Amino acid sequence: MKNLKTLSKMAQTTQKISLEDVRFFSPIGFYEEEQILGNEFFVSVSVSFPFKNPDAENIENTVNYEELYAILVDVMGPKRKLLESAAEDILNKIVEVYPQVQIVDIAIRKINPPFGGDIAKSVVSLNYCRD
Repeated sequence: MKNLKTLSKMAQTTQKISLEDVRFFSPIGFYEEEQILGNEFFVSVSVSFPFKNPDAENIENTVNYEELYAILVDVMGPKRKLLESAAEDILNKIVEVYPQVQIVDIAIRKINPPFGGDIAKSVVSLNYCRD
Protein backbone atom coordinates (compact mmCIF):
# COMPACT_ATOMS: atom_id res chain seq x y z
CA MET A 1 0.00 0.00 0.00
CA LYS A 2 1.32 3.43 -0.93
CA ASN A 3 1.66 6.09 1.75
CA LEU A 4 0.80 9.79 1.43
CA LYS A 5 4.37 10.82 0.55
CA THR A 6 4.44 8.36 -2.34
CA LEU A 7 0.98 9.44 -3.49
CA SER A 8 1.93 13.12 -3.34
CA LYS A 9 4.52 12.55 -6.08
CA MET A 10 1.69 11.48 -8.38
CA ALA A 11 -0.97 14.03 -7.41
CA GLN A 12 -1.52 17.09 -5.30
CA THR A 13 -3.26 16.82 -1.94
CA THR A 14 -5.34 19.84 -0.96
CA GLN A 15 -6.16 20.74 2.61
CA LYS A 16 -9.46 22.49 3.41
CA ILE A 17 -10.20 24.42 6.59
CA SER A 18 -13.78 25.63 7.22
CA LEU A 19 -15.94 27.49 9.67
CA GLU A 20 -19.62 26.83 9.08
CA ASP A 21 -22.66 28.81 10.21
CA VAL A 22 -20.88 31.23 12.53
CA ARG A 23 -23.71 33.29 14.02
CA PHE A 24 -23.57 37.08 14.25
CA PHE A 25 -26.03 39.76 15.25
CA SER A 26 -24.70 42.73 13.31
CA PRO A 27 -25.70 46.28 12.32
CA ILE A 28 -25.61 45.44 8.62
CA GLY A 29 -28.44 46.36 6.30
CA PHE A 30 -29.43 48.72 3.53
CA TYR A 31 -32.12 50.42 5.62
CA GLU A 32 -31.22 52.72 8.50
CA GLU A 33 -33.43 50.73 10.91
CA GLU A 34 -31.39 47.62 10.17
CA GLN A 35 -28.19 49.42 11.09
CA ILE A 36 -29.80 50.54 14.36
CA LEU A 37 -31.63 47.34 15.32
CA GLY A 38 -29.25 44.84 13.70
CA ASN A 39 -29.90 41.57 11.89
CA GLU A 40 -29.05 37.92 12.41
CA PHE A 41 -26.45 36.43 10.04
CA PHE A 42 -24.72 33.11 9.55
CA VAL A 43 -21.29 33.17 7.91
CA SER A 44 -19.52 30.18 6.39
CA VAL A 45 -15.98 30.35 5.08
CA SER A 46 -13.65 27.68 3.73
CA VAL A 47 -10.08 27.95 2.49
CA SER A 48 -8.13 25.40 0.48
CA PHE A 49 -4.40 25.19 -0.10
CA PRO A 50 -1.76 22.62 -1.10
CA PHE A 51 -1.05 20.13 1.67
CA LYS A 52 2.72 20.39 2.10
CA ASN A 53 2.85 19.74 5.79
CA PRO A 54 6.23 18.61 7.14
CA ASP A 55 4.78 18.51 10.67
CA ALA A 56 1.04 17.92 11.09
CA GLU A 57 1.26 18.99 14.74
CA ASN A 58 2.66 22.48 13.97
CA ILE A 59 -0.08 25.09 13.62
CA GLU A 60 2.24 27.25 11.51
CA ASN A 61 1.85 24.66 8.72
CA THR A 62 -1.89 25.19 8.34
CA VAL A 63 -4.55 27.90 8.47
CA ASN A 64 -5.55 28.62 12.04
CA TYR A 65 -9.35 28.61 12.18
CA GLU A 66 -9.26 30.74 15.34
CA GLU A 67 -7.63 33.46 13.21
CA LEU A 68 -10.30 32.95 10.53
CA TYR A 69 -12.92 33.49 13.22
CA ALA A 70 -11.18 36.71 14.32
CA ILE A 71 -11.36 37.99 10.73
CA LEU A 72 -15.11 37.30 10.66
CA VAL A 73 -15.62 39.11 13.98
CA ASP A 74 -13.62 42.10 12.76
CA VAL A 75 -15.61 42.41 9.52
CA MET A 76 -19.11 41.62 10.81
CA GLY A 77 -18.95 44.12 13.71
CA PRO A 78 -19.12 47.58 12.08
CA LYS A 79 -22.18 49.17 10.50
CA ARG A 80 -22.43 48.75 6.76
CA LYS A 81 -25.14 48.72 4.12
CA LEU A 82 -24.37 45.65 2.02
CA LEU A 83 -23.30 42.08 2.68
CA GLU A 84 -21.31 42.25 -0.55
CA SER A 85 -18.84 44.62 1.11
CA ALA A 86 -18.56 42.35 4.13
CA ALA A 87 -17.87 39.30 1.94
CA GLU A 88 -15.25 41.25 -0.04
CA ASP A 89 -13.53 42.46 3.14
CA ILE A 90 -13.42 38.91 4.53
CA LEU A 91 -11.92 37.66 1.27
CA ASN A 92 -9.29 40.41 1.11
CA LYS A 93 -8.19 39.84 4.71
CA ILE A 94 -7.89 36.07 4.25
CA VAL A 95 -5.83 36.39 1.06
CA GLU A 96 -3.60 39.00 2.73
CA VAL A 97 -2.97 36.93 5.88
CA TYR A 98 -2.65 33.55 4.12
CA PRO A 99 -0.80 33.86 0.79
CA GLN A 100 -0.71 30.05 0.43
CA VAL A 101 -4.50 29.89 0.10
CA GLN A 102 -5.63 29.03 -3.42
CA ILE A 103 -9.41 28.82 -2.99
CA VAL A 104 -11.71 30.78 -0.69
CA ASP A 105 -15.47 30.30 -0.44
CA ILE A 106 -17.53 32.73 1.61
CA ALA A 107 -21.29 32.73 2.16
CA ILE A 108 -23.19 35.18 4.36
CA ARG A 109 -26.83 34.35 5.09
CA LYS A 110 -29.17 37.03 6.36
CA ILE A 111 -32.00 35.57 8.40
CA ASN A 112 -35.47 37.02 7.78
CA PRO A 113 -34.59 39.89 5.41
CA PRO A 114 -37.04 42.76 5.96
CA PHE A 115 -38.77 43.12 2.62
CA GLY A 116 -42.16 41.72 3.46
CA GLY A 117 -41.95 38.31 1.84
CA ASP A 118 -42.12 34.91 3.43
CA ILE A 119 -38.37 34.36 2.99
CA ALA A 120 -36.27 32.62 5.60
CA LYS A 121 -32.90 33.97 4.41
CA SER A 122 -30.98 35.71 1.68
CA VAL A 123 -27.43 34.75 0.74
CA VAL A 124 -24.44 36.62 -0.65
CA SER A 125 -21.41 34.53 -1.57
CA LEU A 126 -17.98 34.89 -3.14
CA ASN A 127 -15.71 32.24 -4.61
CA TYR A 128 -12.03 33.08 -5.09
CA CYS A 129 -9.56 30.90 -6.98
CA ARG A 130 -5.93 32.02 -7.32
CA ASP A 131 -4.39 31.51 -10.76
